[in-house]
Amino acid sequence: MKKTDTINAAIVGTGFIGPAHLEALRRIPYVQVLGLCEASPELAAEKAAQLGIPRAYSFEEMLQDPDIHVVHICTPNFLHYPQSKAALLAGKHVICEKPLANRAEEAEELLALAKEKGLIHAVHFNLRYYPMVRQMKALREKGELGEIFAVLGSYLQDWLFLQTDYNWRLEPDKSGDSRAIADIGSHLLDITEYVTGLSLSEVMADFSTVHKTRYKPLKAIETYSGKTLQPEDYEEVPIHTEDHATVLLRFTNGTKGSVTVSQVHAGRKNRLNIEIAGSKANLEWNSERPNELWIGKRETANGHLLKDPALAEPAAGQLISFPGGHNEGFPDTSKQLFKEVYAAIREGKPQEGQYPDFAAGLRELIICEKIVESAKKDAWVRI
Repeated sequence: MKKTDTINAAIVGTGFIGPAHLEALRRIPYVQVLGLCEASPELAAEKAAQLGIPRAYSFEEMLQDPDIHVVHICTPNFLHYPQSKAALLAGKHVICEKPLANRAEEAEELLALAKEKGLIHAVHFNLRYYPMVRQMKALREKGELGEIFAVLGSYLQDWLFLQTDYNWRLEPDKSGDSRAIADIGSHLLDITEYVTGLSLSEVMADFSTVHKTRYKPLKAIETYSGKTLQPEDYEEVPIHTEDHATVLLRFTNGTKGSVTVSQVHAGRKNRLNIEIAGSKANLEWNSERPNELWIGKRETANGHLLKDPALAEPAAGQLISFPGGHNEGFPDTSKQLFKEVYAAIREGKPQEGQYPDFAAGLRELIICEKIVESAKKDAWVRI
């Protein structure tokens, strides 16, 4: 593919995250979102008109269109594996939402297939792409942290706080055996290994289902939308996945850590917090204040770095599009991830380690499966 060529993409699924992919892609000059797929022709046509996308397809029609080069899988979890596999077999590059599949064996198959076909593949672990997350990684690589003593992380939300809060992610046949850990915990665990450069070796997990039953709406509602249904519009259903989880961590070098993940913490809208304690300094970052990095010291004053390309490490500066004092947030993370992935598509060769590919997706599935196993056994489990 020539560097002057336009790369055409199709988005599969238009719930919460599909339009986020669309907005980010529209900020890359040489990328055109040409098509959209939905569950029915009528919904596809409606969404395409609403979002200003030229072509509305069925999934099978999209695969047969030679104009489509890249497919973004933004559907519920249980569709990630079959749709990613079909797209790869059709010769399309694939960017898939996490989790890459519902089982590690499926992710392993997708990784092998993508390599066999020579296609670019990525998983949307976009939270790596906050500039201050990349700044933490760069500071660690420079030796500014020293030896890492411990890692403390949490990812807290409240969107499932009420018993009447409901979403397809609560149904194991659609989302898999884990919810809080697989959904948001995977982002936290991915960032933990990415920033520290350490590999997890063992986990000890404790799960809690706060609402043993929930009230499922009998009318369709979208994720994060306001809920205005009446009592008669619900049915009570049992819940079999975790609302809250705490996991003790051991790393291959002996470092210890812990993470807490919850979707029932009132007032926490989307708060990923990670703190890395080292022999020279301590770094803390919070996704609800994404343009700030706290730097803890013992013998001198603590530091508080605000996002600024003039002050950031070069690797972090590559993810900053605006001057200091001009905040960047969640939508910018997808843009920065896609810039790296589409650069690889333009070059026609994968850039291993540059962006989260299917290997990263496989890694998180393995970790999540071991965490689920640990919670069931109430014991330490090796990864």
